[in-house]
Amino acid sequence: MSTAPFFGDLSPVAYRGPDSRDPLSYRWYDKDRVVLGKRMEEHLRLAACYWHSFCWPGGDPFGGETFQRPWMRPGQDPMAAARAKADVAFEMFRLLDIPFFCFHDLDAAPEGATLVESVDNLKAVTDLFAAKMETAKVRLLWGTANLFSNRRYMAGAATNPDPDVFLYACGQVRAALEATHALGGANYVMWGGREGYETLLNTDLKRELDQMGRFLAMVVEHKHRIGFDGPILIEPKPREPTKHQYDFDVATVYGFLERYDLLADVRVNIEQNHAILAGHSFQHEVGLALALGIFGSLDMNRGDALLGWDTDQFANDIGELTVVMHDILKGGGFTTGGLNFDAKIRRQSLDPADLLHGHIGGIDSCARALLQAAQMLEDGALTKPLAERYAGWDGAEGQAILSGKRDLATLADRALTSGLNPQPRSGRQEYLENVVNRYV
Repeated sequence: MSTAPFFGDLSPVAYRGPDSRDPLSYRWYDKDRVVLGKRMEEHLRLAACYWHSFCWPGGDPFGGETFQRPWMRPGQDPMAAARAKADVAFEMFRLLDIPFFCFHDLDAAPEGATLVESVDNLKAVTDLFAAKMETAKVRLLWGTANLFSNRRYMAGAATNPDPDVFLYACGQVRAALEATHALGGANYVMWGGREGYETLLNTDLKRELDQMGRFLAMVVEHKHRIGFDGPILIEPKPREPTKHQYDFDVATVYGFLERYDLLADVRVNIEQNHAILAGHSFQHEVGLALALGIFGSLDMNRGDALLGWDTDQFANDIGELTVVMHDILKGGGFTTGGLNFDAKIRRQSLDPADLLHGHIGGIDSCARALLQAAQMLEDGALTKPLAERYAGWDGAEGQAILSGKRDLATLADRALTSGLNPQPRSGRQEYLENVVNRYV
């Protein structure tokens, strides 16, 4: 394996301002700029993902790897490759000057022939990460376990018809949760990539949902047992790889959490591309999570409108990002969550610098959206028209209705005797769209 630095002699990416033409600079991300009383870095809580950046070889359903990274070459000692990959990862975190990263257990450490060997490998890489983090700025936003790639999980992990697979998944998740805790992770994610069905002909829906509920409850119990303070995050996705997944969207996850009494400990990690696959907008999923009190974190990427699958491209839709950021700011911002770039460069982007360009573009897009959203919020550009639209409910009678001080018969009698003839008022959609466009 080559000992030459993967990124050569590139310097850390710095803020140069909107007029910069340096492709390895930030034009909008000024981490120390104060926005609504908080530094930009603290608002965005940016993270790079380990899997797409350092584990994806550039393949697709019709062709194999294109990247041929040094640590991906066949015949190497797996742990030596894992250490080389970690060196490159922490170098990229340093060059981008971002505060967080995220990983799956099998991104970081090679899977062994047995569960014991896999857990030992993860412990060794956890120690390596901890040593690197002693002298690095970057911290762990969240960790998770890959319960979907290995063929043993082809019928799910928690929802598998074989209880031995369920047990194996318990061993894998405990190790990943404890590794996340050891590294000071702010959250732990559960992504049910195979928790769903391909046909109802061989699926017992109630049984599988109960299994999934019990599995998640045990994760929550263990989180408290080891003193992990962060929330557990579920990442909704409607389909792909399964025909239907039990964590279809935010509303579905909320109903699941309520049914299994998990709302106190579990939030959602929302991904833009998953929202679109569910037939929703990104803003809808974020807004609903905020409304239901389960907003946690974001996987920031985008899909391709002409393709029907999860393309995981870097986010660059400033208009979409601005309205989403506006809702997040209005809702109080992130607590333990952040913006994780669950995105990958295209398979033709072969150069190491392309990894930096992808992240720079995504980071600048989010920073620019934050500035515009903050200005919109300060101006009341959307909040004032919204307050006016619902003003009647803020009055004494509206509050009396909502608080239960009025019953149906009382209100019905009033409607009959008062000669009510309410008239509709404009929703002003075009006006509000123009307002947003003035900021974007």
